Formats: sequence, structure tokens, C-alpha cells
Amino acid sequence: MALATLLARLRGAPPRARAFGALAAGLLALCGALGFTLARDTRVALFATPLRADQLAEVEQRLAAWNVPYAAASDNVRVENGKRGELLLKLALAGVPHRHLAGSDEALAHVGALTPQAVLEAQTRDALAADLALGLRGLDGVADARVVIAPSSAGVYADEQQRDASASVRVTLAAGARLPPRTVAGIKAFVAGGVPGLDAQRVTVLDDRGLALDAGASDDDASDVQTALQSALDAAFGAGATIVRVHRELLGERRDVREVRRAALGGSIARATSDERYASNAKKYSKNSASEDRGSETREEHRVLAADATARLSVAVFVDASRGLDLAKIRALASAAAGVRADRGDALSVEAVAFAGGGSRAARPGRAPAWALAFASVVPQLLAALGVVLAAAFGARPLAAVAARIAESAAARSTAREVAGIPPARIRAALDGEPAHVAAAIISGLPTTTAAAVLELYAADERSAIVRRLGRANAALVPPPEDLIRGR
Repeated sequence: MALATLLARLRGAPPRARAFGALAAGLLALCGALGFTLARDTRVALFATPLRADQLAEVEQRLAAWNVPYAAASDNVRVENGKRGELLLKLALAGVPHRHLAGSDEALAHVGALTPQAVLEAQTRDALAADLALGLRGLDGVADARVVIAPSSAGVYADEQQRDASASVRVTLAAGARLPPRTVAGIKAFVAGGVPGLDAQRVTVLDDRGLALDAGASDDDASDVQTALQSALDAAFGAGATIVRVHRELLGERRDVREVRRAALGGSIARATSDERYASNAKKYSKNSASEDRGSETREEHRVLAADATARLSVAVFVDASRGLDLAKIRALASAAAGVRADRGDALSVEAVAFAGGGSRAARPGRAPAWALAFASVVPQLLAALGVVLAAAFGARPLAAVAARIAESAAARSTAREVAGIPPARIRAALDGEPAHVAAAIISGLPTTTAAAVLELYAADERSAIVRRLGRANAALVPPPEDLIRGR
């Protein structure tokens, strides 16, 4: 009933006021819908499968380092739908999250009293390997690790040989990282110390290329030198500013060189004299011989070169000409970082060239400042608040006018009920000076005979204006355009 009364009062309002009221109501509805749309959480789950606690913490740490806004859940993170594919690609390239490894606490949590001994030993061995792999993940330069343990066997049967325990470690190195021989030896000692009865000599460490990382192996491999030099230049001058290529020529033959040098301490090393005399008259013969060794310094050098030793190293560094970098400094740094040796015939070339398509600028990652990211997170709320403020600013006056018209109509109807028994002349005197729409609202509530008598007391033009408004009992909420142009 209240809604019907409100609609009736709105229909009784002037056309222009009703139009402004409808426009303000539509604007408020539009702003409300816009604010709801902007404030609604449109983020989606980043991963299709749930994450473990350690994986979730790893992903959150990496997203925070990249200044990516996200919402954390119990087993996943929610990000913007448009950035989901890009973030999945970046996380995959970074190797995040790592494969979940069940440690001793998790693997042995469901072991019961009836668990077979063979199953218990296998679970214990797998849990121990997982604990060792988790420990190796924290090393500098190691992105991921996996440990496989082969237990010892005493030989049950007579023809079965005894086998000692052994272990294999596969490490995934971080970009530009290299493991020195001391680190490889430390990994072997770490794994051997965690497995009972395991000797460090029976631990094999491999990288992703399938190469054994021997503690005594040479570290001048071309790919390692290229990766190390490229990562150093990227960290110093930015990604895409330089391109490094390294070519390593192998010796191709095994050489065994032995060189002995003797140097005198003073003068000659040794001296020998001989004095021989013969007298014919006396028939006498004499011979004297003497030798002297003053001593010497002996130096013996024995060099053995394997067939896979480096015979010559060639390093080429391409520098983006648009960066304007100092080539002399880059040449000096590259020579020291790559270990270029002039006595071996190594070559180093550093030249500035124009990269195709401005690759250096395109490869330079764009990173918004922290204040911009913080401001972007509150943009939806600001837009919604701005919409409400604009609606209030532009719709306050029309809404106030509609409210005033409704109040005037209500007062007029109340007055009409009160003056139902008053003579027409007094009613006409009370309405003197009132607008036509107010007079029409009051007269419409009077009995027919009283209303006709009151209208007769008005002048012809005023009577016409009042009668025209008396016929709008079923007027539309939004008036036609001609009424808006004509006004009230």
C-alpha cells in the first residue's frame, strides 16, 4: 500500500521533477551495479590441484617477491584471471613449487604394529632420502635435489655377493650457479653422514645434464663459463644488455712431458784435470788426475695433460649499442670472470652491436613501483565511492525537488480532507497564491460539487491550468518530452 501511495504521489509531481527523479534513480542504480562489479572478487585459483603447506609457503614467497597481489587460501592462492597464465609460466620457469617430499614425520605417521619389516625398511629409507633432499635444497646454487639410497646387502645365499650401501644425488642448479669441488665434496659427506654404513666414496652426484660432479674434475667447461659470465653481466647491466658465447677447444691428445733442468751454484758444475809427464833420460813416467764437483740445483717438472683438457678458450661478448656501456670495463671484467689466459692463446672479443628489434629494451622487465601496486588494489573501492559522490552531487537537487513535491501533495490532500465541509469561498481564499499543481492536488480531494464551485471562483487562465493538472491522475512516472519542454 505504501508503494502504491508513493507511486501515486510521484505521478502527481510535475513532469520535470519526475524526469529528474527517474534519472537520479537510474544513475544511483548504475553506480551501485558498477560498485558491486568492481568490488566483487573476480580472482581465480592459481593452481588446479591443492597445494601442500610447504608448497603454498614457497608460492606465496615468490609472489610477494614479484609484487603480485594475491589472496591466500588454505590450499591455494587466488590471483587475477588475466594474469593466471603468465604467473603459471613464470613459476614453472622458476621451478616453483617444488615437488612435495614426505619426510620422516609424515612417512612414518601411519606405521602400525603389524606393518611388515620389509615395508617399514622401505618407508624409512624413502623418508631418509626425502630428509636429505630437503636439506640439500637450502644450499646456495641448488634449486632442487633428489636422493636415491641403495641399502647394503650382506648376502643371504652362499653364491650371493656382499654389496655395500651406495647413494645417488641428482641436483638441479640455479641459473648461473656452479658447484665448486669443495661443495661437491660437502654434498657427498652430508649424504654419507645421514645414511648408516655409507662411505662418501660411494656417493655419486649428477646434474641435470647427466654429468658427474666429481670433486677433482676440471671446472673450465665452456657451458659453465658461459653461464657464469652471462649471469654476472645480467646482474650488473640488466637482462638483455649483453649476449655471451664461449667456445672451448679440446686438446684432443694425451700429453706426458718430463723436463729436467740442472743449474750450477757458482761457476761450472764439475771440473776434471789430468797431468801426464815422461822423462826419457831418467826413464821416469808420472800421471796426475783430479776431478771436482761443485754441486748443482736440479729441477724436474712432470706435466700430464688429458685428452679433454682445454687447449684454447674463445669468448665473445655482444653488447647492445643503444645502452652506451663502457666496452673497456666489460672486456676487463669478462677476462677475469672467464679466466682468459694469454699464454694459452685464449681470445676475448667485446663489441657493441645493434640488437634486432630493440631486444634489450623489450627484454627489460617492466616492474611497477610499490606505491602504484598499492594504489591499484584500492581502485575498485575508489571508483565505487566516486560513483556514489557523483550521483549525490548531480541527483541531490532533483531528488529534493521530488521529495518536496511529494510532501506538498501529501499536505494538500490532508488539507482537502480537512476543508471538505468548508464553503467554496473560504477554500478559494485559502488557495490564493498557491501554484496550480498544489491547488489541483487539494481540489482533487474535494467532493465534486465543492470542487466545481471552487473552480468557478478562479479566473479562466488559472482555471484551465488547474483543470489540466486534475486530469493527470494516471500519468506516467516519466513524462513525455513535450511536457518536459513546456514545463509545469
